[in-house]
Amino acid sequence: METVKNIIIGFGKGGKTLAKFLAQHGEQVLVIEKSKQMYGGTCINIACLPSKRLIIEAANGTSFEDAVDGKNVMTSQLRQKNYQMLASEDHITVLDGTAHFTGNHTIDVQTPDGQTLSYKGEHIFINTGATPTIPDIPGLKDSRFLMNSTQAMDQPKLPRELVIIGGGYIGLEFANMFTSFGSHVTVLDHHQTLLPREDDDVAEMVIQNFKDNGVRFEVGVDIKAIGEQDDQAAITFARTDNRETTIFADKILVATGRKPATAALDLQNTDIKVAKNGAIVVDDLLHTSVPNVWAIGDVKGGPQFTYISLDDFRIIKEELFGNKERRVSDRLVVPTNVFIEPSLAQVGLTEKEAQKQGKKYLLFKMPAAAIPKAKVLKDTRGLLKVLVDPQTNLIIGATLYVQEAQEIINMIVLAMQAKLPYQMLRDQIYTHPTISEAFNDLFKQPVNKKE
Repeated sequence: METVKNIIIGFGKGGKTLAKFLAQHGEQVLVIEKSKQMYGGTCINIACLPSKRLIIEAANGTSFEDAVDGKNVMTSQLRQKNYQMLASEDHITVLDGTAHFTGNHTIDVQTPDGQTLSYKGEHIFINTGATPTIPDIPGLKDSRFLMNSTQAMDQPKLPRELVIIGGGYIGLEFANMFTSFGSHVTVLDHHQTLLPREDDDVAEMVIQNFKDNGVRFEVGVDIKAIGEQDDQAAITFARTDNRETTIFADKILVATGRKPATAALDLQNTDIKVAKNGAIVVDDLLHTSVPNVWAIGDVKGGPQFTYISLDDFRIIKEELFGNKERRVSDRLVVPTNVFIEPSLAQVGLTEKEAQKQGKKYLLFKMPAAAIPKAKVLKDTRGLLKVLVDPQTNLIIGATLYVQEAQEIINMIVLAMQAKLPYQMLRDQIYTHPTISEAFNDLFKQPVNKKE
């Protein structure tokens, strides 16, 4: 059994960045990745970058087939670049294979050629990400029409009729994309209300824009079975009045979330604690319940964003080589973005959450139609909302539903992190025409004051 200073299981964002950093500090690193198609992690191969590439291609009028080809070229290039980034380091070994724990600090790796290699790690970092969840619906798992989010981006031809199970953020991104490419999309969701976390005025506007683009929504439904008829999937569901309906589709896309990928790790052979949902339990420094074993990224549960994985790296870097002051609990201001048209970005409290918590706030609100750049972009749909603490003038939350929201939300985040009063954004000199200059007008006068 070979002893290695650092073993990183999984080639994701946090793990690969940590591997590079450790190697540059002269430490030996073994990176284990079960699939050559996942060098670089989920984001560049099957999630953030390829999906956003397709969304942009759809908006630009590119055919689905050409868009998929272009996406594949991009991901192949990124995958190779990421592999070389690690493999070119003298202190890093990239090993293809599947890792299984045999003890707290020991693993076996099954390689593609049938070998079993055994290692002991002084430090072990688990970075195996997450996998799609498939609902327990009769006939779904065995349906030849089923596809997950990864498979949806690699279809040889565009589905003419597409059913998406799940009306959350990922489901809406794919509904937006496939509708733009030309599919007829139906979204099925068991919740009575879509986008329940968002304020009602924002959620209603988002859903109405989807409907205007031809997306059909069926909410509060109970999907009874998936069958087949005339070379199409037959999806039978019941509404709240118990009336059953069957609709037909060329493909079914399941977008009901992802779960931590821990099942294959054989963690039962260790003292590493795992939550009911399969997530590895960690403390404020990402330590598992076993000393010198950490969990990074989606595998530990919580927000599943590549920028969270990158921040996990920063926490571990600071612990091993810094002042040990950075912690998970420091992440109080984390933005999110849904890549629909227009983009929906959010940070901090929504108005709904502020009211629930009994917080006093000033509400600044304006329609996207009032922004000159929105007219230039030929998309005046949307709404900007920002909540401000009336005592400190600090921003406590923002929801931006507008073109380029994914960019300007970061200005709000910076103001919140730096504890800048909202007047700094109000009085800033911006280039023109830009979406960001909307802050000059947005912050002129609050529309109301909640006591």
